[in-house]
Amino acid sequence: MATPVITLNKLTKYYGKTRGILDLSFSVEEGEIFGFIGPNGAGKSTTIRTLLSLIYPTSGSAAIFGLDIIKDRVKILQDVGYLPSEVFYYDSMRVRELLRYSASFYKKTKNMEECERRMHELCELLELDINRKIEDLSYGNRKKVGIVQGMLHSPKLLILDEPTGGLDPLMQARFFELIRREREKGVTVLFSSHILSEVQNLCDRVAIIRDGQLVQVDSISALRENTYKRVYAEAEGEIPAGYFDGDGITAAEIQGNSATFLFSGNINDLLSKLASLSLTNLIIEEPDLEELFMHYYR
Repeated sequence: MATPVITLNKLTKYYGKTRGILDLSFSVEEGEIFGFIGPNGAGKSTTIRTLLSLIYPTSGSAAIFGLDIIKDRVKILQDVGYLPSEVFYYDSMRVRELLRYSASFYKKTKNMEECERRMHELCELLELDINRKIEDLSYGNRKKVGIVQGMLHSPKLLILDEPTGGLDPLMQARFFELIRREREKGVTVLFSSHILSEVQNLCDRVAIIRDGQLVQVDSISALRENTYKRVYAEAEGEIPAGYFDGDGITAAEIQGNSATFLFSGNINDLLSKLASLSLTNLIIEEPDLEELFMHYYR
C-alpha cells in the first residue's frame, strides 16, 4: 500500500496556554484533493503552518512524503507548493522579477527555460500581467501571484489556504480547472477553506475541524449520502409542535402544515412516523455540505 502524502498523528499545538490544535490525526493520499474546512479560528492555518514547520508542534508528529516535517523540512519543501491565506511581497518588484526570484530557491528549477515557460503559461491562464509592479496590483491579482508562485516549480503537493479570496467567479472557475489538471498529473492537494460550496465541488474527501479538534473525516459523497437526509413534508392539517422531536432528527422546523429537518438512521422508522400524518407532499434528498457543516457545529 502506498505511503500517504500527508500523515498527522495526534498533532497538537498550543500558544502558551491557548489551544491551537489538539490531537489531529488523519492522512491524505497521493493524487487526491483533500478538503480541510472550518470557520475562521478553527485551527486550519495553524495546522498548515505546523505541517510546513513554520511553527513547531507542542506534541504529536506529522510526515509529508513519509518524511518527518521537522527533521526533513528542507527536503520536503522542495516538492511542496504553498499559498497562504494572505500574501505579502516586495512592492517595488515586478511580477516577473518576483517569480524568477522565487524559482531560484528550488534546486529542481535549474532549467530556467522550463521555469520561464511554466510562468508564462500560468500567468496567461490567470490573466496576470507579469510586467506590472506588485504595488500596483489589486488584492485579487496579488492572490494570482501567490498561486503562480506556489505552482511554479511543479510541486508534488499543493497546500492552499483560503486560495480564492479576491478572485472573481470566472477566475475561480479557471483556478479550479487548473487544480483538477494538476491532480490529473498526480499532484496531491490540501485545500483549506471556509467556503463550503468550493470544497463540495472540488474535493474527494474532507476533514471538518472545530475548536482545534477533528470532528469528521469522510468522502464528500459519504457525508451527504450515508449520514443525513434533508426531509421536507407537507400535511393536510397542522403538524403538532414537537412532532419531529426524537432520535435521528435534528434541525426540525415546523410552520403550520409543513416541516423540514435533517434525518439520520433507519429510513423505515422515519416512514412509520410520517405515515401517521396525512401527507400532501414529501421530499427526501441529500443535504448540501453547508447544512452538514452547521449540524456538526451545533
